[in-house]
Amino acid sequence: MKGRVLVLDELAGRQAAALMVDGRLEELAIDPEGDAILPGAIYRAVADRPVKGQGGIFVKLPGGSGFLRQISGVAPGQRLLVQVTGPTEAGKAAPVTTRLLFKSRFAIITPDAPGLNISRRIKDDARQAELAALAEAGMAGAEPRLGLILRSGCLEAEDQAVVEDIAAMRGLAEAVLADMTGSPELLVDGPGAHDLAFRDWLDPAVDEADTDPGSFDRQGVAEVLDALRGPRVVLEGGGHMMIEPTRALVAVDVNTGPDTTPAAALKANIAAARDLPRQLRLRGLGGQVVIDFAPIPKRDRQVLDQVLKAAFKAEGEANLAGWTTLGLYELTRKRDRLPLTEVLP
Repeated sequence: MKGRVLVLDELAGRQAAALMVDGRLEELAIDPEGDAILPGAIYRAVADRPVKGQGGIFVKLPGGSGFLRQISGVAPGQRLLVQVTGPTEAGKAAPVTTRLLFKSRFAIITPDAPGLNISRRIKDDARQAELAALAEAGMAGAEPRLGLILRSGCLEAEDQAVVEDIAAMRGLAEAVLADMTGSPELLVDGPGAHDLAFRDWLDPAVDEADTDPGSFDRQGVAEVLDALRGPRVVLEGGGHMMIEPTRALVAVDVNTGPDTTPAAALKANIAAARDLPRQLRLRGLGGQVVIDFAPIPKRDRQVLDQVLKAAFKAEGEANLAGWTTLGLYELTRKRDRLPLTEVLP
């Protein structure tokens, strides 16, 4: 199927969302079981105790704790506003930051990062000027500490929708920033899978949406999820790679398959490098990743370096460390969601 389709469904009573592009799964979100803390949630917290050697401090949250890496100017007992930045692993504190973002489909309010900014993806000068006027009007009279970013979705959005989003996020930010009295408390829920998909993935100008029950089966998402449960990934040209997480790292092994031509190894490696960011994202894998590419001459490593750099360019916090003396390739990727094996029913 050609085009982009936003797919919303439920798995075992939990919200699930997917983005299919030309029949290929590109994004996936599944709500965890129970009352797990969702990334994006904002809490009033109380600073607890610093952690020597780790450069951070624990903060008290309602029913649990968070870990804050920014400790400059933070003292035990101090009340703080913090936002959850990633998934909370079992038995660990939730990762939090004091750099809050109040995000909607079209607008992001940025406390303590003043200024009015428009997404660089919007190239049309006339539209930029229109949005700049909307931003100035929407933030008129706001506290100097509040900034605003208008997102790329504003390009095709109705002006009234943009104005409403600015007003809603500004009002929410002002209310939360003023709410510093009391014990640890959840102030803003993190987005569930459906809200996240509508907010961050949907492009109304080109996307279709399938939100009726059974949409995962209808759009082929369920079949892809079954494949993601296993380590084997079939590559173009007949090769494959095996992706196997361990306690310490994610191991990736690339194989050429039945192709025995001289160029087979490089072809398989390039196919694996191009698909690896998507595979790690969909599987919810991060941390240290070690890749055992199919054997190639050292002169071909430069080609693979460029493919990896381009593939991971849009992946956010990824660090391509490069080749080891044993001929393995190392990289790190920020964990931005729970492993798929933990959220699939």
